[in-house]
Amino acid sequence: MSATAGAVWGRSEQQDFRSRVRGTLLGVAVGDALGAPVNRLDLGGIRAAYGGEGLLDLAPAYGRRGAVTHLTQLTLFSTDGLIRAQVRRDTGAWHPPTDLHRAYRRWAATQRDWGPDERREEDGWLAREEWLYARRDPTRALLLGLGDDTMGTLGAPKNPAEPGPEAAARSAPFGLLVGWDPHLVAQLAVECAAQTHGHPVACLAAGAYAVIVHALARGDDLDGAVRRALALLASRPGHEPVSEALRHALGAVRQGAPTAERVARLTGEGTAEALVATAVYCALAGEDVRHGLCLAVNQDGPSAVAGALTGGLLGALHGETALPPAWVVELEGRPTILELADDFAMEMTQGPALHGPAGASPGWLARYPRG
Repeated sequence: MSATAGAVWGRSEQQDFRSRVRGTLLGVAVGDALGAPVNRLDLGGIRAAYGGEGLLDLAPAYGRRGAVTHLTQLTLFSTDGLIRAQVRRDTGAWHPPTDLHRAYRRWAATQRDWGPDERREEDGWLAREEWLYARRDPTRALLLGLGDDTMGTLGAPKNPAEPGPEAAARSAPFGLLVGWDPHLVAQLAVECAAQTHGHPVACLAAGAYAVIVHALARGDDLDGAVRRALALLASRPGHEPVSEALRHALGAVRQGAPTAERVARLTGEGTAEALVATAVYCALAGEDVRHGLCLAVNQDGPSAVAGALTGGLLGALHGETALPPAWVVELEGRPTILELADDFAMEMTQGPALHGPAGASPGWLARYPRG
């Protein structure tokens, strides 16, 4: 697997890209945090708890407002793994799925260890963030898939019958590889999904979501981004459930004002393709970012996943400044998220200045070790 040559990065292009990276990661986290308090409630339960219009603001979960779930945790480790893959490329070792698997294994360690182990220098800085060691209801498929050193592959996937949306929900960072060809972005997301959610449709849904984010990060609108994903999916065996779900989402936008019932029909059984389609619908049908996120979480299905997927789309589309500031300011882990987003943007736009033939920054290699 190799990437295409990157774009020429002028100052304005770098600033726009950084805003979209920040928007994507913060958007995932904000949507996740909004949905976390109602993740196990159906629509009737949400309205009983929060009023007839449902949940319209951050509410306490895990003992605080703005708390995130394992979905944000894993999205951050996806980002960390992608940076590490770029850094390791200098050594001639270029297999991003392996670097992502190592990153996900570092996340798995946070779910069983009491806290960071400072002796593991190869962990880098993200795995030393103590707040990430909170266990936030990870699914059984995630814990089983990452429970040992064996990496799931497309030929031998982990949990091959698992159709859930969690792999798609950690796949937004793949779409931020804006210098890559979209087919390669899709392939990487699909291969990494197989590490925990080996059902073919779950893998393809992760690939489709990454491609939509990729088009948005490159300046496309959301309708165009979805159509790019549909065109790319058409050549993939078994794409029909994902393509059909995305087309259903585009069609639902034209059926009138958005309702919770329409969102619930899209969400269906809570499978990966259904949740990606739900996110597309909510991002397209919402009057603004806040409304789109509220549409996503006020439904019978997995609200945190729907919020995270929707937030990733809206953040990539509009950048960080479009996100509701009152929600961003209360977000758990915001300093870490911003630091990681800026590191990712710097690696993708200025990597050769940090590590390359002319020399390497010791500080950068301490943050993102090659080992």
